[in-house]
Amino acid sequence: MGLPGVSRIRARQIGEADVTAVADLLTCGFQTRSRGFWLDVFARLKEHPVPAGSPRYGYLLESEGAAVGAILLIFSRLRRGDLTTIRCNVSSWFVQPAFRGYASLLVSKALGHKNVTYLNITPAPHTLPLLHAQGYSQYSRGLFVALPALQSRAGDAEVSVVRAASASPIGTDPFEHELLLEHAKYGCLSLWCVVAGRATPFVFRPRILKRVVPCAQLIYSRTVDDFVRFAGPIGRVLAMRGRPLVVIDANGPIPGLIGTYLDARQPKYFKGPNRPSLGDLAYTEAAMFGI
Repeated sequence: MGLPGVSRIRARQIGEADVTAVADLLTCGFQTRSRGFWLDVFARLKEHPVPAGSPRYGYLLESEGAAVGAILLIFSRLRRGDLTTIRCNVSSWFVQPAFRGYASLLVSKALGHKNVTYLNITPAPHTLPLLHAQGYSQYSRGLFVALPALQSRAGDAEVSVVRAASASPIGTDPFEHELLLEHAKYGCLSLWCVVAGRATPFVFRPRILKRVVPCAQLIYSRTVDDFVRFAGPIGRVLAMRGRPLVVIDANGPIPGLIGTYLDARQPKYFKGPNRPSLGDLAYTEAAMFGI
């Protein structure tokens, strides 16, 4: 059987009226995730602030009024120092088998925004040749699994670990404070480490390693060096919450941390003007949906 006529196929933004149909489509495509999971994803995307001109949900592939493919996108405006950037996490996508010849229409729409850095943090192995053809580059090769509670304290100074839901420490960055509060709503653990009157932000996502071992994934840190500096106090707080291990994106062993480097585990890719920092998965599917 041939492909449907191209005149009957179009790619367009997912609108509010499409949410139910696209949730049904993704439920068929990802059979390990329930329809309720996808409806929760759309509820979070609805509340997430997106830069002007960016799609709220992503794009769908439509044939005679029916959704036959979809790609979810998470657009965010981020700030690091004086630099403001737009980042897009290319999240879950699925096209019905009969229409996969038109998947390029969906991808071209998704990747057509200028001055945007795109992330793909959960690529399926069979899609890697396609990612390279689309211009993606690898920025994280593997994972470092740390046992931070065993680290010594940060110098001689006393470190206070403060939950983000508490009053904001003096001198904190308003953008980072909002980031921590929003990620706490996603189910993450958001913390400030305060020493000598200066506050450093961290976000962790509770995870289960190999389906049995409780751990925490580093979702946001200004730098991995910041985590190394405060690994001991943070590790003891996480251990008291039943998360003795911390998983960190890495390209090799991390000096100053006790743990194990796992090469070629969960590689991550980017495309665009701003190479992502290791330890920064803010406003991605990992942080917002637990994927």
